[in-house]
Amino acid sequence: MTESPQFAQIQDLSAALAGLVASTAPSVTAVQSHRSRSSGFVWRPGLIVTADEALSEEGEYAVTLSGGDTVPAQIVGRDPSTDVALLRVDRSDLRPVSLEAAPVPVGALAVAIGAEAGTPTAALSVLSRSEGPWRSLRGGEIDARIELDLRLRRSAEGGLAIDPAGRAIGMTVFGPRRRVLVIPSATIARVAAKLESHGRIPRGYLGLGLRLVAIEGGRSGAMVMNVDPRGPGATAGIYQGDIVVDWNGEPIRHVQSSCTASQSRSGCVVPARQRRFR
Repeated sequence: MTESPQFAQIQDLSAALAGLVASTAPSVTAVQSHRSRSSGFVWRPGLIVTADEALSEEGEYAVTLSGGDTVPAQIVGRDPSTDVALLRVDRSDLRPVSLEAAPVPVGALAVAIGAEAGTPTAALSVLSRSEGPWRSLRGGEIDARIELDLRLRRSAEGGLAIDPAGRAIGMTVFGPRRRVLVIPSATIARVAAKLESHGRIPRGYLGLGLRLVAIEGGRSGAMVMNVDPRGPGATAGIYQGDIVVDWNGEPIRHVQSSCTASQSRSGCVVPARQRRFR
């Protein structure tokens, strides 16, 4: 009985996907923290990238490597705004993954690879969305909006998304309503490097609690709800009840893109008593 050509093609695809997982698995780890299980991957020798959202805030951390060895891990730094966390392990023999920033079109296949107890897990998906840069709900700058159409197991969060060419395009995480997002390689490279150097992502601080409000003329502004008496905002003469109407000459459309920007140096405030401040 001869093998049907279409079955042979399916078998070839299956073998290629299995080979893709097998070749990537040595760089993927399981991550354990207090009451939490997730995945991670070797970014540089001795350094593991994982999803910040999946890590506990307290307790000890451990990483189970490919093959089953479990080693303690220490937090190097974490950035909730981009969901990137960096762990350090005392192992210099781990194989780092090569992150690729190549664009991936909608409809392309991708494999989400995680780990549980030293063995790989995998899920096949189609890219359902691929767009340009965006800002997370926590204010992080993400280099591309990539979504996968699949049901990801909880323990695979923080693992890798691999394209059909075997390129690691980013880290799989859960977004709003449990959508599976990919934090792209360019974002990981940028954030992880800063975490390795500084242990955190430096951000500007105004010392103001802001809320978006409607003002005259159909415009939006940011009302100052509270002021840190020791912060830069208080030093500049901003008071509770003032309304910020533009920032660096740009109208305010939402709070995250205006007065929280670390590079911004000048603003325009219309106080509740109608005194203009710059």
